[in-house]
Amino acid sequence: MLAAAGAMVGLAAGFVVVLIQALQGMSDMGFVGAGPDSPGVGLALVLAVLMGAVIGAVVGYRPRGHAAAAGTGVLLGMLLWVAESLTLLPALTGQAVTWSLADANATFPYLVGRMLYGALTGVGTHYVLAALARSWPVAAKPRPRRPPRRVVVLGGGFAGVSTAQALEHRLARRSDVEVALVSDSNYLLFTPMLAEVAAGALHARHISAPVRASCPHTVFHRARVEAVDVHRQEIWLRRGDNFAAEALRYDHLVLALGATANYRGLPGVAEHSFALKTLEDATRLRDHVIGLLERADVEPDPAEQRRQLTFVVAGGGFAGAELIAELFDMVHDVRRYYPRIDAAQLRFVLVHSQDRILPELSRELADYSLADLRRRGIEFVLSARVAEATGDEVVLGDGQRLPARTLVWTAGNQPNPLVAALPIARARNGAVAVDPNLRAQGSANVWALGDCAAIPDVAAQGQFHPPTAQHALRQGKVAADNIVAALDGRPVKPFRFRTIGLLVALGHQKGAAELRGRPFSGLVAWALWRSVYLGKLPGLEKKVRVALDWILDLFFTRDVVLTESRPVPDHAEKEAV
Repeated sequence: MLAAAGAMVGLAAGFVVVLIQALQGMSDMGFVGAGPDSPGVGLALVLAVLMGAVIGAVVGYRPRGHAAAAGTGVLLGMLLWVAESLTLLPALTGQAVTWSLADANATFPYLVGRMLYGALTGVGTHYVLAALARSWPVAAKPRPRRPPRRVVVLGGGFAGVSTAQALEHRLARRSDVEVALVSDSNYLLFTPMLAEVAAGALHARHISAPVRASCPHTVFHRARVEAVDVHRQEIWLRRGDNFAAEALRYDHLVLALGATANYRGLPGVAEHSFALKTLEDATRLRDHVIGLLERADVEPDPAEQRRQLTFVVAGGGFAGAELIAELFDMVHDVRRYYPRIDAAQLRFVLVHSQDRILPELSRELADYSLADLRRRGIEFVLSARVAEATGDEVVLGDGQRLPARTLVWTAGNQPNPLVAALPIARARNGAVAVDPNLRAQGSANVWALGDCAAIPDVAAQGQFHPPTAQHALRQGKVAADNIVAALDGRPVKPFRFRTIGLLVALGHQKGAAELRGRPFSGLVAWALWRSVYLGKLPGLEKKVRVALDWILDLFFTRDVVLTESRPVPDHAEKEAV
């Protein structure tokens, strides 16, 4: 019904657009996009119906939701402009599809028209659906009685949210079980895209989704977990420094607490390095890099300027390789704004403890990635470890010193510290030791999954499943099945999954990928990376916003706005005066 109502409104708006285009033929106005190269009436109406249907299905009806409907229409209008004016029309007329800035400027009136059309269609759809909602009121459902049993999920990452969503689905018609989720942040973070946020290619809020929206039927507690009493089956929460601790009872507990950076007790590393785990980490790193460029542009001391323009990343896994590539692209992209910074002064160094980067990939793909990044000017120090860090330099284990004011740590993780305080069995790496059914060893009602659990691989004796998002999402579904089975007294099932593929983005529209053992590299791998991760983003709105960010990144330079003010050093400030 929603799509049909939207299609009707889109058709009506399409007739209005066609009428305006016909009137425009007698004037010089071009804000809608009429002209000799504009599509015919039939194509315009077809696009209008499709857009209206999409807006109706996506937006639906929410009281006082006309602003959201108009905004969604504007976003879809922009996508329609890209698909129509920059892609379909050139292709149909035999021209090359270049997506150049010149083409964008030439078709800018079409963009304005499509955005206006989308906004009108969105608002119209909203009011049509509002009228339908008043015509067919839905009877209020009676409030269910308080459930006697409660499943509590600790952690708002991939594993925790996946578990809560699967439990919502499996318990949709039951009122005897309540699902609660506890997390100190109220959003689900899509961590594979954090490097692009740190490099200014994506907006921070576009790769995160509110937990409350992702799990609408789950009782959400935004709080910090202070203690877990597995004997009394209670969790002690604190919702803020000014709040008293409160207890939350559970019948089944799911540990999906994730992992934190492991600095291995190295002197100064925790104090003088950046992690890349949260949105705050990514935005803080971006501001730090832009702030250093601002300082280096007025720095009179060449040695200090060189130190400010040296960026060191520790760890050559996926996170480290993607981050060093994104930082390289960002700094070189915005260097035009800093006339006193020479490209030869920029230095990017990745330190890795093994003899090759990306050990998860095949040797062939790892060598390709290393050669491509080196060819662009990124330095690699392999078979080496960071031993110490200060605010001025990074010291390696062999005594080598790298003068730098930026160190990003991606060289190691450890399970959430709360795991160490629990009286349950743990593996050698400190993670919760679980059986193949995802249940903590020695416990009947504690389950663990994701980065904080050591999950045995039943298909490979002695091996454990890697801590990746594709595993965590599927572990959540199996955990939900097993919890419901345990509540009903049915047998549980083991977790079985084979890695589908591994992908890494190397910047410069290049990447490396391995899907079911088949290697891909270059532009194809980069396109696969973007397609796969765009498809996995939670919610259509986030997909559209990230796609728009990527499209805009093709045409415009990344901005250098500092969201946090940082003072210029005293000596540089005096020199500038």
